Amino acid sequence: MKLKEALAELRKDKERKFDQSVDLIINLKGVDVKRDGFSTVAKIPNKIKEKKVCGFLKEKNPLIKTITEVEFKKYSEKDALKKLVKEYDYFIAIAGLMPKVATTFGKVLGPVGKMPSPQLGIITQESEGQIKDMLDKIATSLKIRLKESSIKVSVGKISMKDEQIIENIESIYKSVESALPKKKENLKNVMIKLTMGKPLKVEL
Repeated sequence: MKLKEALAELRKDKERKFDQSVDLIINLKGVDVKRDGFSTVAKIPNKIKEKKVCGFLKEKNPLIKTITEVEFKKYSEKDALKKLVKEYDYFIAIAGLMPKVATTFGKVLGPVGKMPSPQLGIITQESEGQIKDMLDKIATSLKIRLKESSIKVSVGKISMKDEQIIENIESIYKSVESALPKKKENLKNVMIKLTMGKPLKVEL
């Protein structure tokens, strides 16, 4: 089924009391998750939702919720750390603080894929320009980590236009394909579904 047809089919589902997510499921083959585990950052042309971002910076910044170095000790307890990780979708950091960020926050941020990285999250200067650029980049990016032989990510909301959802799906699909060890050979099939709906197999 082509993407446009599949979306038309999904839209026939009964209306829910909330704006359902459109999820993309990419099933893989011939991938050893432990050996070939990869992470990639996909560019999404159309913003899906507002992302909550927190920064590990040397000084407070009005653009972003900031945790300064002197405040790191507040998060020495695991409960405070877990609460912080749940509250924010992404974390950014000034490069000079990264060793201390890794020591203080790494044990919780690392396993959930939220550590600031050179790809998405590390800035070299605490200038308004760099912070704003990073926030714009985060708003139109999606981190994908391979933890099992199936990738499931939200690619839009049912309230969005078909064209916007399709652009997001195609962009994410290309990023995943290029990050796989054997590219197209590692792709088994692709499906889309609504939060409350059944998956439909699609051709890309």
